Amino acid sequence: MQTTFTPEQLTDPGTQRANEILRRCVHCGFCTATCPTYQVLGDELDSPRGRIYLIKDMLENEHVPDERTVKHIDRCLSCLACMTTCPSGVHYMHLVDHARAYIEKNYDRPWSDRALRWMLARILPYPMRFRVALLGAKIGRPFARFMPDARLRAMLEMAPKTIPPVSRNDDPQTFPAQDKKMRVALMTGCAQKALNTDINDATIRLLTRLGAEVVVAEGAGCCGALTHHMGKEDQSHATAAKNIRAWAKEIDNGGLDAIVINTSGCGTTVKDYGHMFRNDPLAEDAARVSAIAMDVSEILMKLDLPEGDNNDTKVAYHAACSLQHGQQIKTFPKDLLKRAGFTVLEPADSHLCCGSAGTYNLMQPEISKQLKTRKVQTLEALTPDIIAAGNVGCMMQIGGATDVPIVHTVELLDWATGGPQPPALLAQDNPAPAVPMLR
Repeated sequence: MQTTFTPEQLTDPGTQRANEILRRCVHCGFCTATCPTYQVLGDELDSPRGRIYLIKDMLENEHVPDERTVKHIDRCLSCLACMTTCPSGVHYMHLVDHARAYIEKNYDRPWSDRALRWMLARILPYPMRFRVALLGAKIGRPFARFMPDARLRAMLEMAPKTIPPVSRNDDPQTFPAQDKKMRVALMTGCAQKALNTDINDATIRLLTRLGAEVVVAEGAGCCGALTHHMGKEDQSHATAAKNIRAWAKEIDNGGLDAIVINTSGCGTTVKDYGHMFRNDPLAEDAARVSAIAMDVSEILMKLDLPEGDNNDTKVAYHAACSLQHGQQIKTFPKDLLKRAGFTVLEPADSHLCCGSAGTYNLMQPEISKQLKTRKVQTLEALTPDIIAAGNVGCMMQIGGATDVPIVHTVELLDWATGGPQPPALLAQDNPAPAVPMLR
């Protein structure tokens, strides 16, 4: 794709990077075949190719973003299926993130949009605030149908029926390993600490059992992804900088073999810290952090996970977009589940998004609901005993629309290697399948 940025425009690092990305696009349209919003809406401007044209026009001409452009970019899930499909290597993630930051700085949103985005940015990244909000949403859930705004209805309807107790395992501390083989930092996150504390608990048990000393670093917290994808660069970078400093300190002091992340949406962002901070005084530390950031499935492939006997427990594996497209991790979770003895099944549309996509299901509830319905149908068609996923957002999205219990992959692996049965499998409405037997 030809571009016409001026030399002066190209002095801006963000514009320079956008120019590099735009010039790789050859208009082939392969991306439209795997774009969930294009499949649902059928509008070229709701495909990656269409959005690329809109972004190019907006940035080259330095337009104040118009309502049409913002609408179509807001509808993007950032699922990154287009990046997996693209034969030209167009880095759509960096392009759309830059476009969102440009829109945030230059577009005057309607007051209702501003209020919603302000609220989400000041609640979701903060676990205790999020807990209070969840409690309020739980109380208000019976009144959801009376809400005039679809986004408010979605917030109330998605509120979990139960709020887990605070886990002290998320506090800064070190968990010693059995027969220590490595030392890793665990990113405990933000929303996950309010929505499902069992995931971090299971991760700590499993890693220490397999020989990894686990450190929860002082000062580390939210990765910044939620606000980053809203275009709120200042807030997201401030949050990410705290993580970079905390983990760089651990690298320098006790040494780290990896930074383990069990929420794939966070993992995609942490692995991109090197790019996000490339022009920042923290650039060197950010690059060091990104270099050792690993999804929990990656680190488990390096450890000696015991092999389990095959059993009849059927697990439908949902591949989170941020894992299979954002990090290009496609087989590790399935390989680990099979090694632990589970029968692993995949839905027909395994490459497509479930519609969660961070805050997308709150800000674009109608499109999100269509994607959720389709994903649940394809998962339930497998008649599984359990659904497994590697991202808490996907778990909440899918779990609210099916009676099949959904758990994190690491919870199943912990259970299979001697840990407790995942609480989701103990629920009264979900009779648990047989416990996997280890060899």
